[in-house]
Amino acid sequence: MSTDSLYQELRGNLAVLRLCAMAEALPEALERASKEKRSHCAFLKSLTDVEVEAVTERRRQSLERFAKLPAPWRISDFTFDAQPAVDRQMVEELMTLSFLEDATNVLFIGPPGVGKTMLAVCLARASIDAGYRTYYTTAADLAARCHRAALEGRWATMMRFFANPRLLVIDELGYLPMAQEAAAALFQVISQRYLKGSICLTTNLSVGKAHTFGRTCARRRLKDTGPSGGPGQAPGVDVVGKVVNEAFGFHAERLTDHLGVEGGHEVHDASGAQALGGYPSRVEHVAEVCR
Repeated sequence: MSTDSLYQELRGNLAVLRLCAMAEALPEALERASKEKRSHCAFLKSLTDVEVEAVTERRRQSLERFAKLPAPWRISDFTFDAQPAVDRQMVEELMTLSFLEDATNVLFIGPPGVGKTMLAVCLARASIDAGYRTYYTTAADLAARCHRAALEGRWATMMRFFANPRLLVIDELGYLPMAQEAAAALFQVISQRYLKGSICLTTNLSVGKAHTFGRTCARRRLKDTGPSGGPGQAPGVDVVGKVVNEAFGFHAERLTDHLGVEGGHEVHDASGAQALGGYPSRVEHVAEVCR
């Protein structure tokens, strides 16, 4: 069999195996191997490297499309000098993604405009680059999708969808009021991911305001439905507060609370967090881990 015939058969085999990048790189790789008198192993290694790189890039692009990130931010784009209160060492440690190994959660707390969303997106970008399935959503959108799925009989499917990513970013918790059903859906997502997948949560709520936020939602529901609260009975129900406390108190091992400001004082330790009120033992446990 002639060399040309062998070459064409090799190209055909690569096409059948869907090794498109290798097929495209084959002519140049053969010419280089001939000039440099490479061994068979060296030739195959250089050729397969091309395919591995192409497959990795296709997978990264697929993960990025799935993630639905709102911006192309990377950690190199974050200006730490503009936010000196941010613990740069802690952020850099988070960017190693070691917290994904044991399904630890990450919480960014602070008022609007301090960079919580940007840090969360940067973390998601690092997760994608590392090959992890990642998904971004706002708390309001997540709750709305879950509520719609429940009405359409797709609740179990939606729960599986949000349970699947290795990292789930839930942005802007607390920025908009939530109905009881929507908050309950959010709580269910957080609960089912416990010890199975990591959540990066951003919120403008301090830990101590969780109950206040929940009571506000309950009062809104009372106003809308009357004293009976309809089928859900709002009195005494503190679902949104439970969501925040569940994520902050039980499921969190790291708390980047340096973005948080309460009464003009940054919260950096257990005593400061305790002063915010509400669940002092749980808040103390989380804050101490971050020292």
